[in-house]
Amino acid sequence: MNPTAHDIRCQNDLQIFESLLKHPDVARVNEAIRRREKTGPGGVRRHLLATSVRLNAAMAPAVHAARDHCMERLGIDIPLELFVYNSPTFNAACVKPESGRLFIMFSSSLLEAFRGAELAFVMGHELGHHLYRHHDIPIGLLLRGDARPTPQLALQLFAWSRYAEISADRAGAWCANDPHAVSRALFRLASGLSDDVVRFDPDEFLRQVDDMQVAGTDPASAAPPEDWFSTHPFSPMRVKALKLFHDSRFSRPDGISEEALELGVQGIMALMEPSYLDGRTRAAEAMRRLLFAGCIAIARADGAISERETKVFEEFFGKGSFSDKLDLDRIIADLPLRIGQAREQASTSGLMQVLRDLCLMLPSADDDRDAERAVIYDIAEALNVSPIFVDARIDALVELD
Repeated sequence: MNPTAHDIRCQNDLQIFESLLKHPDVARVNEAIRRREKTGPGGVRRHLLATSVRLNAAMAPAVHAARDHCMERLGIDIPLELFVYNSPTFNAACVKPESGRLFIMFSSSLLEAFRGAELAFVMGHELGHHLYRHHDIPIGLLLRGDARPTPQLALQLFAWSRYAEISADRAGAWCANDPHAVSRALFRLASGLSDDVVRFDPDEFLRQVDDMQVAGTDPASAAPPEDWFSTHPFSPMRVKALKLFHDSRFSRPDGISEEALELGVQGIMALMEPSYLDGRTRAAEAMRRLLFAGCIAIARADGAISERETKVFEEFFGKGSFSDKLDLDRIIADLPLRIGQAREQASTSGLMQVLRDLCLMLPSADDDRDAERAVIYDIAEALNVSPIFVDARIDALVELD
């Protein structure tokens, strides 16, 4: 088997990507981007030149050697400029091409700490986003734009973004060709630590995923709760997904099949996508009842229920689920009871998932939404969830990196 960089792309990434490209809201935002680009460069390069240091081959020979190796390995041929910016946080990002140039920026701390195969993994990961056209899904604009996405589209975007990271990780691993170095790089990215401080133990790092599976109903007990609602997979999960990749036929002739690889990755990623809308457990029912009453309370917060709010409600509960037959006052009065039942039955991560979905009821950023936001804060307080989590779900910038 002689796979190419395109062959190793995660199939869930590709399938959801192709579906999203056809979505009318995605098409609308992309068309707006194309119209804006016709007027001239968007100023990305100018901004990078003003806020970062461009690295030429003489200044950073090792970084450029990694660039050349990864571009050849992935079959990428495009002018690429590298930048470094001042930050104590390990990070890197690939910026959508502008005027025929591609840009990758690194934090200063990452370039100081990462060497050899670790750096090749990060470089290859960022180039993977370009190779697989991930920037064609403008996830940041869709999730924080003027018109909020439907629940289905929002959840699809979150799921796709996590699988996109799996694809980019495979591209990075394809370039690094060193499983231990790749795991160590992900450990550093997750912890912010270097080997000089803590000795990296890959087996212990992988056991975190096993512990999350054992925790079952409360994955938040094994990881910061916010990680379960991010667009990126939690790092130990990425290591486990890459271990499957290294154990596959893409990496060795006697490895597991592509089908087994993708099924294994889906099983790992399912930890971040617990479903309660279709679940039959008592916890899932309590969460649905809370979502039902919470949506109505948010919609009624300003005294009138808009057409958009009705549409979002029916996206959750089915067409025709919102009707004149609903006793809205009684349902809202029942909200404290439903909150109490959800707290008794559901895990912390489950309650946070309901709050995440309630945030989709909010009007667009241009509208006054103080009343609706206050309702979500009240529900969060009653659930003993920090309002910071709500703010992060509403206001967080969402980009691939």
